[in-house]
Amino acid sequence: METMQFSQLISIQANKYGDKVALCHRENLQDEWINISWTSFANQVSAIAKAFIEIGVSVHQRVGQFSQNKAENLIVDFALYSNRAVLVPLYATSTKQQVEYIVNDAEIQIMFVGDQSQYDIAYEIMSESKFLKKIISFDPKVEFSNVNSSMYFHDLLLLGFKSTKHYEVEERQDEATESDLACILYTSGTTGNPKGVMLPHSCFNEAMRTHSLRLNTVTENDTSIAFLPLSHVFERTWSYYCIFRGVTIYINQRPTEIQQTLKDVRPTLMCAVPRFWEKIYSGVQENISNFSPLMQGIVTWAVATGKKYNLDYLRLNKKPSLFLKISYSIANKLIFSKVKQTIGLENAQMLPAAGAKLSNEITTFFRSIGVPVVYGYGLTESTATVCCFNYNGFEIGTVGEVMPDLEVKIGEDNEILLRGKTIFSGYYNKPEANKEAFTEDGWFKTGDAGIVKDNKIILTERIKDLFKTSNGKYIAPQEIETRLILDKYIEQAAVIGDERNYVTAIIAPVIPALETYAKTNNIKFDTVDDLLKNKAINDLIRNRIEESQKGMASYEIVKRFTLIPKGFTMEAGELTNTLKMRRTVIMQKYKLQIDDMYAQ
Repeated sequence: METMQFSQLISIQANKYGDKVALCHRENLQDEWINISWTSFANQVSAIAKAFIEIGVSVHQRVGQFSQNKAENLIVDFALYSNRAVLVPLYATSTKQQVEYIVNDAEIQIMFVGDQSQYDIAYEIMSESKFLKKIISFDPKVEFSNVNSSMYFHDLLLLGFKSTKHYEVEERQDEATESDLACILYTSGTTGNPKGVMLPHSCFNEAMRTHSLRLNTVTENDTSIAFLPLSHVFERTWSYYCIFRGVTIYINQRPTEIQQTLKDVRPTLMCAVPRFWEKIYSGVQENISNFSPLMQGIVTWAVATGKKYNLDYLRLNKKPSLFLKISYSIANKLIFSKVKQTIGLENAQMLPAAGAKLSNEITTFFRSIGVPVVYGYGLTESTATVCCFNYNGFEIGTVGEVMPDLEVKIGEDNEILLRGKTIFSGYYNKPEANKEAFTEDGWFKTGDAGIVKDNKIILTERIKDLFKTSNGKYIAPQEIETRLILDKYIEQAAVIGDERNYVTAIIAPVIPALETYAKTNNIKFDTVDDLLKNKAINDLIRNRIEESQKGMASYEIVKRFTLIPKGFTMEAGELTNTLKMRRTVIMQKYKLQIDDMYAQ
């Protein structure tokens, strides 16, 4: 499939699809979906592109987006690309300090915001910044602190519709090249300040080409939900691919609304991080645990049948027997179809999952019941996908097959090295970081360790996250944490062990589940703190930890733990915007509890 220059992509698609729906959005959960056709999408992109000329946006100028997911995000994206300008997206949950750093680092002069809280942060920064000069609000209900430096998106749109600057836009489009910088995506930064990953148009063009080769069943008949933040490279690249293939995209504005959005839309496609699937898996298992023994036996039979049918036969392109086909049909009708319908995934054709480790247990379960989770691995620096499951022949335990024409090799300390057209051009304003990021012969150092077997990647650990105990043993904390949070009583876990003589953990339990357990077992408590200090509750968690860590080396076993009443949050600085743990923050916050676990 021929790739299309992003500066003209939307107009090309509008000529092809016309009045077909391109984007659907709604402001509130109870509102009706508003459809935007491909023709309207193209007209709005054209208008905003001309408006950018009117307000003085120059070639290569950086323009920020500080907003939750909105249709306007994508309109602004392609209007910027029409002007050869550079997009700088920020997470909607970013703090003032995070936004201010990016504004100053990228020298952002114009910032789009989504709501009042984001406007207030941007305005406060603008009052102190030598760069930020104008704020444009997507929400017409936002109250401006200064009307001279602020405007609404719909006014910018009207300015563009009245403008006669189409020749200037066309001239910039004609001059656009693959080497033009498309966007700067700032990594969430588990340590220190975030780094701006520079992605030229060549990266996106190559991603469109290689995804078309690998994921070639995606068509204009599909529907996708933009669930992850569009500031995340995974969702942004996936949404661009959907646009490239003519897919209708439903914009999920708030992450908390996804359960209802799934039921309303019942999409064929959607990308998500493993935490989403962990939550669903935990909910399904909780429901199963409340079934009668007979019904639990039926579910166990159904899942085993599904595993045999989907993984032992279809995955390997083997023809199942008539008996297995009939058995699977019964299992699907009795169990699987009801589970998928309850979630809103009965129409799902492909559900990419990446961004963290997804356990083999969860992957096996969903593939067994016919939920097409497509596990993969990628980075911001690689324009998302490095590898992913193929339609058939995928191997659980791997993160899939390497994307076409991307070079992968294993370097020192088993580090995965990458080279190809989807690899970023460098970190913005970070020459020293660029030297560290690449080998002398141009291979990008991912920081992840793994092995390559039959062109499939098996991840072993995150090199920078590896702990070394005082006994000289290396431990991958993410592997332990992934096991722990599969338990229905454990919401989050932070494993500690670096330069210590044994492993401990800070655990945020699922409080409602513990309360139910306490009531069922006549464990008396007045407050949550009382509950978490109760010996019977601590014995329960200890037994669950031991069960989850069966088969692991003795030096990897969590010897002691501390239960905390409230989980790790972005607001407290314990999680990044992509929900990765900031271990240094957690270590500092819970220093007394950690010291106590090692003093006992």
